[in-house]
Amino acid sequence: MFEKLFLLIKNNAGPAVINNPDVPQKFHDAVINEASSTIIEVLKSQIETGKMKDLVSFFQFSGIYNNSLVKIMVNRFTNKLVKFYGIEANTALSVANSLIPPVMQELVKQSKNERNKEFLLTNLLSKLNANRADLTMLVNIMMAA
Repeated sequence: MFEKLFLLIKNNAGPAVINNPDVPQKFHDAVINEASSTIIEVLKSQIETGKMKDLVSFFQFSGIYNNSLVKIMVNRFTNKLVKFYGIEANTALSVANSLIPPVMQELVKQSKNERNKEFLLTNLLSKLNANRADLTMLVNIMMAA
């Protein structure tokens, strides 16, 4: 699942990263990997801090662009770009805003596709939870509520 997330980000990274002269070519894969780890970190923290219902709601009723979860991801990714890659803050924010929301929109779309088992919400949340528990029943209850 995490490899597929990386590929999803890579497929959306053209304008924001690959074709962006402000992101040095030597950092392209690292920046894409950083975006992937940022998304995973933020989603995991939602589970770990007891915000599973908010997470399920996000995937169910995604108003992606105005969502606080996406804003957290954008800010965290921006900070990493500045800190680890020396990208200027305004440029880093632009890269993050150009990459994270479309990726999350695609992830939500994929999570609703029954044929894409990797990204089904129950599987996605179980992977984020390191398969410590089968979250299927809990997620289904939350989606029905």
